[in-house]
Amino acid sequence: PREEVAYVTCTYRETCIDQPDFLATIDLNPRSPYYCQVIHRLPMPNLKDELHSSGWSAGCTCFDNTTTKRNKLILPCLISSRIYVVDVGSQCRAPKLCKMIEPVDVFWKCNKGYLNIPRSLPNGDILIANTGDPSGNAKGGFIVLDGETFELKGNWENECETPPSGYDFCYKPCHNVLVSSAGVVPKCAGRGFSPNDFKKGVFGRRLNVWNLSCRSLTQCFDLGEDSLPLSVKFLHSPDAAEGYVSCALSGIVYRFYKCEANNWAVEEVIRIPAKDVTGWIMPKMPAFTVDLIISMDDRYLYLSNWLHGDIRQYELSKTCKPRLVGQVFVGGSILRGGPVTVCRDEELKCQPEPLVIKCKRVYGGPSQMQLSVDGKRLYVTNSFYSTWDKQFYPNMVKEGSVMLQIDVDTEKGGLTVNKNFLVDFGKEPNGPCLAHDIHFPCGDSTT
Repeated sequence: PREEVAYVTCTYRETCIDQPDFLATIDLNPRSPYYCQVIHRLPMPNLKDELHSSGWSAGCTCFDNTTTKRNKLILPCLISSRIYVVDVGSQCRAPKLCKMIEPVDVFWKCNKGYLNIPRSLPNGDILIANTGDPSGNAKGGFIVLDGETFELKGNWENECETPPSGYDFCYKPCHNVLVSSAGVVPKCAGRGFSPNDFKKGVFGRRLNVWNLSCRSLTQCFDLGEDSLPLSVKFLHSPDAAEGYVSCALSGIVYRFYKCEANNWAVEEVIRIPAKDVTGWIMPKMPAFTVDLIISMDDRYLYLSNWLHGDIRQYELSKTCKPRLVGQVFVGGSILRGGPVTVCRDEELKCQPEPLVIKCKRVYGGPSQMQLSVDGKRLYVTNSFYSTWDKQFYPNMVKEGSVMLQIDVDTEKGGLTVNKNFLVDFGKEPNGPCLAHDIHFPCGDSTT
């Protein structure tokens, strides 16, 4: 069915507004009088959590349980390291908080912190990737929640095989494999993005391959100095033994795939060149690809380019050679009339125009995406991480972020901004906030 409701994580951290983060419920039914409006807000009981990523307590990977329902949403906190469990099954348009795990439990039981991506495991338990230890030093790995009681069970990986950094992960049960990406040192990222951090090991560079059943690290790929691999996704086909990882700072997308003797390999398949600029923090502005999504039919791959400001659509008939077929700008740092001047650009002839929808100027760049199951509607928010939002897009922090809809041509390829759709988080009752992750209870392309 077409999505009628979206759940979006929203934070007030770094906005100078002393209010708790909340989960927003958005009406996506075009026939509703409340279309593209926030119809419910579930505030958290604490301040400055930084609600960031979210995930379902059970997903399609629970193939042996036909009664599985998406009725609980897991909200790990990037900064406080709390974990909230939200009941969306009782009243899908008015979720309620049903459980909270305090950070001290995560610290003492797991020696982990700075929690990021949650996903349900094939056995029904919930795996959450972490990016640091309790002190904010880089530390990868995962913690596990019981899929029924939501009690904290402990660490997932063997202690001796904890990677130096972590961010995102995906897995394929039929190939007994889990692939995870790197991240940044949390306490360094919390000070903002700095050119001085290059070559200091602040930005991760590894892609890790795990034995899913043994929870052991089997291969590591070094993707290059300061590559910063973030979003990682397998193709959706259950038998597909390949996927992609986007590297934010290098602008490269690698394909990883299974080869002989159960070993895995990587190859570069997309490279987005940096732009020579003046008026910015560095003389070269990297692409900074934050999110990567693959359509449910495995025909198209989408990239959000947070700094340059564009969303890209690639056709995947040849998975080793993705072909660019759609591109649209929805903000970014290189817009015409802004402080940044592009001196040399390998792709564009001129700087893009600012985006205005329903009389609102859109600041920020495309960050998190969610694609409808039929692949025809791509939703996007423009907050990446509050500290970096404030540094690169102060106007967005001041006026609030947005949620946009991009109409997708699923036949020939192509992207168009829907000028009739805008969720303006600058008009929230408690003041402008920053919106990030998106999920649909009826199913979405990242579950």
